Amino acid sequence: MILTSLSLYLYRLPLDRFLPVGKQRIDHRAGLVLQAKAQAEGEVREQYVEIAPLSGFDIDQQPLLGFSRESLDEVQQALVALLPKLQNQSIDCLLEQAEASSYPSMAFGLSLLHAKLSGKLDTVRPVTTTVPLIYQPTDAPKTELAAKIANLDTSVRSVKVKVAQTSMEDELSLIYGILSQRPELKLRLDANRGFSLEQALDFAACLPLDSIEYIEEPCQQPQDNHTLYRAIPLPYALDESLNDPDYQFVMHEGLTALVIKPMLLGSIEKLQRLIDEANSHGVRCILSSSLEASLGINDLAHLAAILTPDEIPGLDTLAAFSQDLIVPSGKPQTLTLKCLKLVASSQQD
Repeated sequence: MILTSLSLYLYRLPLDRFLPVGKQRIDHRAGLVLQAKAQAEGEVREQYVEIAPLSGFDIDQQPLLGFSRESLDEVQQALVALLPKLQNQSIDCLLEQAEASSYPSMAFGLSLLHAKLSGKLDTVRPVTTTVPLIYQPTDAPKTELAAKIANLDTSVRSVKVKVAQTSMEDELSLIYGILSQRPELKLRLDANRGFSLEQALDFAACLPLDSIEYIEEPCQQPQDNHTLYRAIPLPYALDESLNDPDYQFVMHEGLTALVIKPMLLGSIEKLQRLIDEANSHGVRCILSSSLEASLGINDLAHLAAILTPDEIPGLDTLAAFSQDLIVPSGKPQTLTLKCLKLVASSQQD
């Protein structure tokens, strides 16, 4: 298939409530939509992908730390320069450019676009279940959180709970409160490297360990995760560690899962290599969102069915969005390309 048309659009979506990015909070999400048309033997295919590095500024105008290393502006400039070079090329050049890009979000987006134009996502049913995300919104009453817990569907078996954000007492109260209502649930705790080793030991000592699947990145210093596990057998998962461009999978005692955010890591091919390596050591791999809009979440649901078919992904982040993007998810308004700012376009003469 030959690329005949490429257009790049900018979006900015306000949030109905703050979303946590580690210990920080954001009140909007911005990113890009790359539209492409490709043709072969009279057949024309049109696809869209969301490319949205998790970077920028929080509600206090402080830079977001610990997630995407590239800025939205950097990715936008790189794509604007790339579009004319892609024009009239085989769609396989998308894979070549994905592997060559130093920006993970761009690499993921280009490889995803290739997969969609190739029809690889058409053959799978998207994962329709997800792991509910539980956290205390700073801009909403606690009654709202209590209502979410009370309204969890009976089919839910696991929930993700943000910890290392408020007081240890409040977070332990939340954990035991969830289990008092739904004692059969398993909890995936996410600390975002929020604890010192001493704090992590104190926290873990108070946990109902039989109800905890794992804790993501418990310690500020990743090497302390091993010490924590040797002291208290609380399985842990890696998340932020994977964002290091020099990260190489190494098996450690207590490591039970990798939480994979494709927008932060790179091409689908890179993700597959990491998943294969981790699975060969018995480590679970769970796809997770980088707070994408509905277009990106929909694609991740399809991708999870292909890459991690035995795991429920962590994609429960759309509730805070005021609008959908291209793909409806039930919001009152779904933005189309006409509603977005056209940044660049390249078409066949």
